[in-house]
Amino acid sequence: MADEIKLANPGPLGLIGFGLTTVILSLINAGILPQAGTSVVLPLAFAYGGLIQIIAGLMEFRVGNTFGMVAFLSYGAFWWWFCLLILLGSHGILDLKDAGSTIGATLLAWGVFTLYMWVGTFRINKALWWVFLTLWVTFFLLGFGALGGLHGLTVTGGWVGILCGLLAAYTSFAIVINTTFGRTVLPIGAPA
Repeated sequence: MADEIKLANPGPLGLIGFGLTTVILSLINAGILPQAGTSVVLPLAFAYGGLIQIIAGLMEFRVGNTFGMVAFLSYGAFWWWFCLLILLGSHGILDLKDAGSTIGATLLAWGVFTLYMWVGTFRINKALWWVFLTLWVTFFLLGFGALGGLHGLTVTGGWVGILCGLLAAYTSFAIVINTTFGRTVLPIGAPA
């Protein structure tokens, strides 16, 4: 029998692409960084939040991880949507002046999708459970903030988004370190 090729876990790559991009955008939403910083987030969201997650999602397909495939391909596409929305809107190709309620509804739809993905984490690990819990809360806060023009909800969504991104970065770090050391150095929590 031929030696079986061991494939790397693409999860940490997708998680850090998501986490880092989420933290930077959430710092803007929380009001810690200026709104003008969105122009810095766009290339990061396209290349790292988007492309890297899409690559990780395709790699998850290869290793047979349905949850990882759906999550990384979906959130990678979310970041591309975000980039296109801002870029096309700022260049007058899309008219976004009255689009707040539609953007809010779209963010709420992402919240619903994330809520159902969160249920899938009940059988994975606690670290991902926390990432997806804070992510669906973030989407709902941002969505309701955009729907109602409630800046306070957007700021709160930014703060929860910072926590979410940091949790994703921690989970990525823990998986890399635990794999590298061949033992649990940083806990991610067993599934329920």
